[in-house]
Amino acid sequence: MGKLLEGKVALVTGSGHGIGRAHALELAGHGATVIVNDLGTSVSGEGTGKVADEVVQVIEDRGGRAISDFSDVGNEEQVDLLVERAYSQLGRLDIVVNNAGIVRDRAIWNMSAEDFDLVMRVHVRGSWLTSRAVARKWREESKASGEKVYGRIINTTSGAGLQGHFGQTNYGPAKAAIAGLTQTLSLELASIGATVNAISPGGLTRMSATMPGRPAAVEPDQRTDDEFDPKDPSLGSPVVAWLASPEAGHVSGQVIKALGENISWLRGWTPIATVSNNGKRWDAEKLGSVFAIDVFGTRAAGLRLGD
Repeated sequence: MGKLLEGKVALVTGSGHGIGRAHALELAGHGATVIVNDLGTSVSGEGTGKVADEVVQVIEDRGGRAISDFSDVGNEEQVDLLVERAYSQLGRLDIVVNNAGIVRDRAIWNMSAEDFDLVMRVHVRGSWLTSRAVARKWREESKASGEKVYGRIINTTSGAGLQGHFGQTNYGPAKAAIAGLTQTLSLELASIGATVNAISPGGLTRMSATMPGRPAAVEPDQRTDDEFDPKDPSLGSPVVAWLASPEAGHVSGQVIKALGENISWLRGWTPIATVSNNGKRWDAEKLGSVFAIDVFGTRAAGLRLGD
């Protein structure tokens, strides 16, 4: 019986540590050849290193196949060359997992514009550049063959983007933007057969360890298959592998939360309550009671004022 991702080539950005590393190991374990991309920076985006080589070594020691890449996902030229190298060296690129990210947490009154721009650059621009580069290749293939392609993009959002988090007016909006990017990309790539989804994972990582009072990171390859640790950053990786597989070809434009043992299908910004003014323009002075009674349900209907 073949493996779930046998013969597929996957790119995982920011896969030198934590959740990205877990995704790379998981995809390789299911038969994919993995491009382990990591610039090797600190969690705040400073410095460089060769940590991607370490992940490649772990994959190869386990009988898998992987190559290192040290491209900066926020650099347009480097991203385009990364995707071209995937095709020239490996012949294809089927799966892209946009995971790379940094944090520069501060309350908004202490946050610099540079802190905001750099976080946006890695998370949003990085995900967009990588998606654009591979989408162009897939579209060329589809036009040349007249058939749909095998393409999977899995983006990374988070609770900070979906519900907000104090001190993260850069990271939170970046992760919210990625959820929006996922939905829009799923519409644009549907005609060529590619799917685009997002995962909101959890676990103790270098990034989470920067928050006050949080424990140190847990490296995903330190566990055994029969262990369950709710802090393990690899717990969402099986969802990524499934979304990347042929079995999930019917799933696109979705956000999946994988936290501990629980998997949740998320649907955001859907109407909870709708009120109509019968073809008339609303009067701002009357909206207080309308919102209190008919929208938020915080006041008994008999106490409605101004009708």
